[in-house]
Amino acid sequence: MSSPDPSTRYGRTQRLELSDATVRGWTASVLDASPDGIVLDRSAFYPGGGGQPPDQGVLLWGGVTTRIVGIRKADDLYLIPAEGDPLPVAGTAVRGALDDQRRSALMRTHSALHLVSGVVFRDFGALVTGGGMEPLVARLDFGLPELPDGFAERLAAAAAVEVAADRAIRVETLPREQALAIPDIIRTATNLLPDDLEVVRIVDIVGLDTQADGGTHVASTAAIGGIEVVKVESKGKGFRRVRIRLRD
Repeated sequence: MSSPDPSTRYGRTQRLELSDATVRGWTASVLDASPDGIVLDRSAFYPGGGGQPPDQGVLLWGGVTTRIVGIRKADDLYLIPAEGDPLPVAGTAVRGALDDQRRSALMRTHSALHLVSGVVFRDFGALVTGGGMEPLVARLDFGLPELPDGFAERLAAAAAVEVAADRAIRVETLPREQALAIPDIIRTATNLLPDDLEVVRIVDIVGLDTQADGGTHVASTAAIGGIEVVKVESKGKGFRRVRIRLRD
């Protein structure tokens, strides 16, 4: 049996979601547990990062349920239990289960942000300066000194074309030097990759956008659904904020 990919580990936890974003349920063993957090040997809970909020869900064990309401990164990944819920002791076998509706919505939303940033970079030459998301709603900030005529309408139309194109969204990991050799791999105005990161995770919307990214994504642009450009705002000289909403 091959050993787990070290790029999918955090502390003592094997991060299942980085290898397969479709995982919603799995078995695991408890390594540590306290009201401050539960550490598992295997977990599909996305801990948050890159603008994507952390997952929520439950641990099932011994006929009881412990709700997971957040995740804390430290030396390990600590799953935060709901106040007052029972805690499994170290060594307990548990079954983890994600809130599927929340995770699936966040995957669609995160992929939509990559699609939008790819369109804006391709059509308007602008880099991302900030962003954030919640399920099915999100924002992206761009360095745009002048707002092009019909920007919102042109962006919405181009995004709709890319969704209809059903482009594959692929994920791979590359050594840092090889990843940074890809043209325009950093689509943010500031390179946010840690200096000590040796392996870079790449998310590729084939034919549109290739970025370094650590989040979870759907398998194709068609799975994103409709993208509505809700509003374009000025955020100071040379900066614009695009707000989007997803629809089925």
